[in-house]
Amino acid sequence: MEIALLIVSILLIAIVLLQSGKASDAGQIITGGNEALFQHQKERGFELLITRLTIILGIIFFVISFILYVK
Repeated sequence: MEIALLIVSILLIAIVLLQSGKASDAGQIITGGNEALFQHQKERGFELLITRLTIILGIIFFVISFILYVK
């Protein structure tokens, strides 16, 4: 079970690093760059896949961690 947690952790780190620069968009709010603040941009294609994969791996990570804690 620890090996599964290690593999999920590495995959989660890799997937998060592949995501586009959403943090830079959040930084523009602080610095005053509000041209993209109220735009509703739908994720499509690869970005949607990466986002869903991040959510799934996060849930799997949480469940495995909880199982190992209870065990």
